[in-house]
Amino acid sequence: MDTLIKLSIIGAGGFTGAVLRFLMSSWVQARSGSIIFPFGTLSVNMLGCFIIGLLSWLVETRSLFTTETRSFVLIGLLGAFTTFSTFGLETLNLIRESRMELAAMNVVGQVVVGVGLVWLGRVVAAVIW
Repeated sequence: MDTLIKLSIIGAGGFTGAVLRFLMSSWVQARSGSIIFPFGTLSVNMLGCFIIGLLSWLVETRSLFTTETRSFVLIGLLGAFTTFSTFGLETLNLIRESRMELAAMNVVGQVVVGVGLVWLGRVVAAVIW
């Protein structure tokens, strides 16, 4: 597939996923009534994990989607809807390959280090500005 066409397909999926993420997250958060816990983000991440699990099984076992459809849905739409679903799929694939040490490194790296870097970014911003 031509690179420009593939990037356009992924971009269209990304636009769609970002809009859906905003709409669903906002809707769930408003319905939850919580001003403290991020139920909207939680719902988007969990739905994204379920959908990527379902679709990845269909891709692997049924060859259901064309390359273009996979690019639009799995990379673009779900990538923008939630990268947490990709994290979940990649971690599960490492577990399925019996690469437990790499799966654990991925979980620790993504979650613990990621949260630590959010904190560090805030500290750096506070020092600079």
